[in-house]
Amino acid sequence: MSSSDDRRYMARALELAGRGLYTTTPNPRVGCVIVRDGAVVGEGWHERAGAPHAERNALAMAGAAARGATAYVTLEPCSHDGRTPPCAPALAEAGVARVVAAMRDPNPQVAGAGFTMLERAGVRTECGTLEEDARELNIGFVQRMTQGRPWIRVKIAASLDGKTALDNGRSRWITGPEARRDGHAWRARACAVLTGIGTVRDDDPQLTVREVDTPRQPLRIVVDSRLETPPAARVLESGALIAAAVEDEGRSSALRARGAEIIVLANAGGKVELGALMRELGRRELNEVHVEAGYKLNGSLLREGLVDELLIYFAPHLIGDHARGMLDLPALEDLSGRHALEIRDVRRLGDDLRIIARPI
Repeated sequence: MSSSDDRRYMARALELAGRGLYTTTPNPRVGCVIVRDGAVVGEGWHERAGAPHAERNALAMAGAAARGATAYVTLEPCSHDGRTPPCAPALAEAGVARVVAAMRDPNPQVAGAGFTMLERAGVRTECGTLEEDARELNIGFVQRMTQGRPWIRVKIAASLDGKTALDNGRSRWITGPEARRDGHAWRARACAVLTGIGTVRDDDPQLTVREVDTPRQPLRIVVDSRLETPPAARVLESGALIAAAVEDEGRSSALRARGAEIIVLANAGGKVELGALMRELGRRELNEVHVEAGYKLNGSLLREGLVDELLIYFAPHLIGDHARGMLDLPALEDLSGRHALEIRDVRRLGDDLRIIARPI
């Protein structure tokens, strides 16, 4: 089979994997296509944690036709027992002759063991077809497995002169409906939406997904050093996680009565230790965290090296100097202190411009 065929079938497997974009957390998004004699005989994707993996769904569809076939899977087949049985032995037992994986599984429980199990069973394995696409699809899972924390994506809506709110905190609405709908799609794929106490006070946001269909709402997280979140705040509806730097039984009791969980992670300055918070979120198996906060928290995350991606929507208007910016960063004495970015994507959404960039 030609490499162009491999790429075509892997592209289909990635398309299938994308169907689990909003549902598989904390597991990776995985798709599988089984091909025999140039025809697709089985397809599948992982829908949610605890449900059958992509390979097993594809094998169920293929049946006896899997014998002698090639399986295209977007992630190395697992080799360990978890909530479901491992997939590598299932592929071998079905008689699959060749497995083409887009990438190696970064999970230390797998990390090449799936390929080894297949090869010992006489199955030929290959890895690397459309690897970058597969990595992007599961960038949060990869980050958590390799770095111990989630992928942190900071979303900012700003005027063309970089202003995110008026001096009085008002910011509704800077961008148009198309940009806001796109922002909700990014919320939907995240495991959690994180904000700061300033945004809670100024906007009283819900931080739920409403503009796109999703079977799951991400966890809401508030960084609130002094436990100032009002008990009536809308972000607390259906529960939330509050990261604080102090313990105050009176305030804590009122917030817990609204379903909030409170964790105390203080740094020497009396603020929330953001690095410790992200490690805790990784321990809780969160893959992607979507930040919608004010310029102070945005700046703190960037200064501490915790921003992996910026999702910036620019609206075609100007607000002027007497307004809040995008990030609170210290004054520079020299341009060599700039935060360099790599532009990953630029596109127009209605009247607005969306830029995706990553720190270099």
